[in-house]
Amino acid sequence: MINQKNTIKFFTLIFDMKKLAMSASSLLLGLLAVSMTSCGGSDSKASSDTAVQAVKAADGATTSNLNIRYIDGDSLMTHYNLAKDFQEASMRAVSKIEGARQAKATEIQKFAAAIEQKGRSNGYLTEASYNADMQKLQKMQQDAENYLAGLSRNTENELAQQQLQLNDSIENYIKIYNASKGYDAILFKAAGIYFNPALDITNEIVEGLNARYNKVSESK
Repeated sequence: MINQKNTIKFFTLIFDMKKLAMSASSLLLGLLAVSMTSCGGSDSKASSDTAVQAVKAADGATTSNLNIRYIDGDSLMTHYNLAKDFQEASMRAVSKIEGARQAKATEIQKFAAAIEQKGRSNGYLTEASYNADMQKLQKMQQDAENYLAGLSRNTENELAQQQLQLNDSIENYIKIYNASKGYDAILFKAAGIYFNPALDITNEIVEGLNARYNKVSESK
Protein backbone atom coordinates (compact mmCIF):
# COMPACT_ATOMS: atom_id res chain seq x y z
CA MET A 1 0.00 0.00 0.00
CA ILE A 2 1.38 3.45 -0.94
CA ASN A 3 1.24 5.95 1.92
CA GLN A 4 0.52 9.69 1.54
CA LYS A 5 4.18 10.65 1.70
CA ASN A 6 5.06 8.39 -1.22
CA THR A 7 2.08 9.65 -3.23
CA ILE A 8 3.40 13.20 -2.92
CA LYS A 9 6.84 11.92 -3.90
CA PHE A 10 5.36 10.27 -6.99
CA PHE A 11 3.57 13.38 -8.25
CA THR A 12 6.69 15.49 -7.57
CA LEU A 13 8.59 13.18 -9.89
CA ILE A 14 5.91 13.51 -12.57
CA PHE A 15 6.33 17.28 -12.34
CA ASP A 16 10.10 16.88 -12.82
CA MET A 17 9.43 14.84 -15.96
CA LYS A 18 7.39 17.72 -17.38
CA LYS A 19 10.21 20.08 -16.50
CA LEU A 20 12.59 17.81 -18.40
CA ALA A 21 10.39 18.07 -21.48
CA MET A 22 10.24 21.87 -21.22
CA SER A 23 13.98 22.21 -20.70
CA ALA A 24 14.63 19.98 -23.70
CA SER A 25 12.30 22.11 -25.81
CA SER A 26 14.14 25.25 -24.71
CA LEU A 27 17.38 23.56 -25.66
CA LEU A 28 16.02 22.77 -29.11
CA LEU A 29 15.11 26.41 -29.63
CA GLY A 30 18.65 27.37 -28.69
CA LEU A 31 20.14 24.86 -31.10
CA LEU A 32 17.84 26.07 -33.85
CA ALA A 33 19.13 29.58 -33.26
CA VAL A 34 22.70 28.30 -33.45
CA SER A 35 21.98 26.35 -36.61
CA MET A 36 20.46 29.45 -38.24
CA THR A 37 23.51 31.44 -37.12
CA SER A 38 25.80 28.87 -38.71
CA CYS A 39 24.00 29.43 -41.99
CA GLY A 40 23.72 33.22 -41.84
CA GLY A 41 25.48 34.62 -38.81
CA SER A 42 28.86 35.04 -40.46
CA ASP A 43 27.48 38.19 -42.05
CA SER A 44 27.77 40.37 -38.95
CA LYS A 45 31.28 39.19 -38.00
CA ALA A 46 32.60 39.44 -41.53
CA SER A 47 30.96 42.83 -41.91
CA SER A 48 32.76 44.12 -38.84
CA ASP A 49 36.11 42.75 -39.99
CA THR A 50 35.80 44.03 -43.54
CA ALA A 51 34.62 47.43 -42.35
CA VAL A 52 37.81 47.73 -40.32
CA GLN A 53 39.81 46.72 -43.39
CA ALA A 54 38.03 49.37 -45.41
CA VAL A 55 39.04 52.02 -42.89
CA LYS A 56 42.63 50.84 -43.09
CA ALA A 57 42.47 50.92 -46.89
CA ALA A 58 41.21 54.48 -46.74
CA ASP A 59 44.23 55.62 -44.73
CA GLY A 60 46.18 57.97 -46.97
CA ALA A 61 43.67 57.78 -49.84
CA THR A 62 40.61 59.83 -50.74
CA THR A 63 37.18 58.21 -50.64
CA SER A 64 36.70 58.76 -54.35
CA ASN A 65 39.82 56.73 -55.09
CA LEU A 66 38.68 53.67 -53.14
CA ASN A 67 37.68 50.67 -55.24
CA ILE A 68 35.05 48.87 -53.15
CA ARG A 69 32.68 45.98 -53.81
CA TYR A 70 30.05 44.33 -51.61
CA ILE A 71 28.44 40.95 -51.02
CA ASP A 72 24.86 40.26 -49.95
CA GLY A 73 25.37 37.87 -47.03
CA ASP A 74 21.82 36.51 -47.05
CA SER A 75 21.99 35.67 -50.73
CA LEU A 76 25.43 34.13 -50.25
CA MET A 77 24.19 31.79 -47.52
CA THR A 78 21.12 30.90 -49.56
CA HIS A 79 23.04 29.85 -52.66
CA TYR A 80 26.42 28.63 -51.37
CA ASN A 81 26.22 24.83 -51.43
CA LEU A 82 28.38 24.37 -48.34
CA ALA A 83 26.10 26.67 -46.33
CA LYS A 84 23.03 24.81 -47.57
CA ASP A 85 24.57 21.45 -46.66
CA PHE A 86 25.43 22.71 -43.18
CA GLN A 87 21.92 24.03 -42.70
CA GLU A 88 20.44 20.65 -43.61
CA ALA A 89 22.89 18.90 -41.27
CA SER A 90 21.91 21.29 -38.48
CA MET A 91 18.22 20.57 -38.94
CA ARG A 92 18.92 16.82 -38.88
CA ALA A 93 20.84 17.26 -35.62
CA VAL A 94 17.98 19.19 -34.06
CA SER A 95 15.49 16.53 -35.21
CA LYS A 96 17.69 13.84 -33.68
CA ILE A 97 17.61 15.58 -30.31
CA GLU A 98 13.84 16.04 -30.48
CA GLY A 99 13.39 12.37 -31.39
CA ALA A 100 15.59 11.32 -28.48
CA ARG A 101 13.68 13.57 -26.09
CA GLN A 102 10.35 12.16 -27.16
CA ALA A 103 11.61 8.58 -26.88
CA LYS A 104 12.99 9.13 -23.39
CA ALA A 105 9.85 10.95 -22.25
CA THR A 106 7.63 8.14 -23.55
CA GLU A 107 9.73 5.50 -21.81
CA ILE A 108 9.65 7.37 -18.50
CA GLN A 109 5.94 8.16 -18.68
CA LYS A 110 5.12 4.53 -19.47
CA PHE A 111 7.01 3.28 -16.43
CA ALA A 112 5.54 6.04 -14.22
CA ALA A 113 2.03 5.08 -15.33
CA ALA A 114 2.76 1.44 -14.48
CA ILE A 115 3.86 2.46 -10.98
CA GLU A 116 0.74 4.54 -10.47
CA GLN A 117 -1.54 1.77 -11.69
CA LYS A 118 0.17 -0.80 -9.51
CA GLY A 119 -0.16 1.49 -6.51
CA ARG A 120 -3.85 2.09 -7.07
CA SER A 121 -4.54 -1.64 -7.33
CA ASN A 122 -2.57 -2.32 -4.13
CA GLY A 123 0.02 -4.21 -6.16
CA TYR A 124 2.87 -3.15 -3.88
CA LEU A 125 2.99 -5.56 -0.95
CA THR A 126 5.84 -3.75 0.76
CA GLU A 127 7.14 -0.22 1.07
CA ALA A 128 10.53 -1.43 -0.10
CA SER A 129 9.21 -2.71 -3.44
CA TYR A 130 7.50 0.62 -4.13
CA ASN A 131 10.61 2.59 -3.20
CA ALA A 132 12.70 0.39 -5.49
CA ASP A 133 10.49 1.23 -8.47
CA MET A 134 10.53 4.93 -7.55
CA GLN A 135 14.32 4.91 -7.40
CA LYS A 136 14.41 3.22 -10.80
CA LEU A 137 12.08 5.90 -12.17
CA GLN A 138 14.25 8.67 -10.76
CA LYS A 139 17.35 7.06 -12.27
CA MET A 140 15.61 6.83 -15.65
CA GLN A 141 14.84 10.53 -15.46
CA GLN A 142 18.40 11.47 -14.45
CA ASP A 143 19.89 9.25 -17.15
CA ALA A 144 17.60 10.88 -19.72
CA GLU A 145 18.65 14.37 -18.62
CA ASN A 146 22.33 13.44 -18.81
CA TYR A 147 21.91 11.81 -22.23
CA LEU A 148 20.09 14.81 -23.70
CA ALA A 149 22.60 17.21 -22.20
CA GLY A 150 25.49 15.27 -23.72
CA LEU A 151 23.75 15.03 -27.07
CA SER A 152 23.11 18.77 -27.09
CA ARG A 153 26.72 19.58 -26.18
CA ASN A 154 28.00 17.43 -29.02
CA THR A 155 25.57 19.11 -31.41
CA GLU A 156 26.59 22.58 -30.28
CA ASN A 157 30.25 21.70 -30.82
CA GLU A 158 29.51 20.36 -34.29
CA LEU A 159 27.57 23.50 -35.22
CA ALA A 160 30.40 25.69 -33.93
CA GLN A 161 32.90 23.78 -36.06
CA GLN A 162 30.64 24.14 -39.09
CA GLN A 163 30.44 27.89 -38.44
CA LEU A 164 34.23 28.16 -38.37
CA GLN A 165 34.61 26.05 -41.51
CA LEU A 166 32.01 28.13 -43.34
CA ASN A 167 33.61 31.43 -42.31
CA ASP A 168 37.08 30.22 -43.25
CA SER A 169 35.89 28.95 -46.63
CA ILE A 170 34.30 32.28 -47.53
CA GLU A 171 37.15 34.41 -46.21
CA ASN A 172 39.84 32.33 -47.92
CA TYR A 173 38.06 32.38 -51.26
CA ILE A 174 37.49 36.14 -51.13
CA LYS A 175 41.22 36.63 -50.60
CA ILE A 176 41.96 34.42 -53.60
CA TYR A 177 39.29 36.18 -55.66
CA ASN A 178 40.60 39.63 -54.78
CA ALA A 179 44.20 38.74 -55.59
CA SER A 180 43.34 39.15 -59.27
CA LYS A 181 40.81 41.96 -58.79
CA GLY A 182 42.77 44.28 -56.54
CA TYR A 183 39.80 45.86 -54.78
CA ASP A 184 40.59 48.06 -51.79
CA ALA A 185 37.76 46.51 -49.80
CA ILE A 186 35.06 43.87 -50.14
CA LEU A 187 32.27 44.45 -47.65
CA PHE A 188 29.20 42.58 -46.61
CA LYS A 189 26.03 44.53 -47.40
CA ALA A 190 25.17 44.70 -43.69
CA ALA A 191 28.28 46.84 -43.12
CA GLY A 192 26.62 49.88 -44.74
CA ILE A 193 23.30 51.61 -45.24
CA TYR A 194 23.46 51.90 -49.02
CA PHE A 195 25.59 50.47 -51.80
CA ASN A 196 25.28 51.09 -55.51
CA PRO A 197 23.89 47.81 -56.93
CA ALA A 198 26.57 47.99 -59.61
CA LEU A 199 29.12 47.17 -56.86
CA ASP A 200 27.43 43.86 -56.01
CA ILE A 201 29.73 40.88 -56.65
CA THR A 202 27.63 38.31 -54.75
CA ASN A 203 26.93 36.15 -57.81
CA GLU A 204 30.62 36.02 -58.72
CA ILE A 205 31.57 34.97 -55.21
CA VAL A 206 28.83 32.33 -55.01
CA GLU A 207 29.81 30.93 -58.39
CA GLY A 208 33.45 30.70 -57.37
CA LEU A 209 32.69 29.18 -53.98
CA ASN A 210 30.40 26.54 -55.45
CA ALA A 211 32.87 25.65 -58.18
CA ARG A 212 35.57 25.10 -55.60
CA TYR A 213 33.26 23.23 -53.21
CA ASN A 214 32.00 20.90 -55.96
CA LYS A 215 35.55 20.06 -57.02
CA VAL A 216 36.42 19.10 -53.43
CA SER A 217 33.28 16.94 -53.16
CA GLU A 218 34.04 15.10 -56.40
CA SER A 219 37.58 14.29 -55.30
CA LYS A 220 36.41 12.48 -52.17
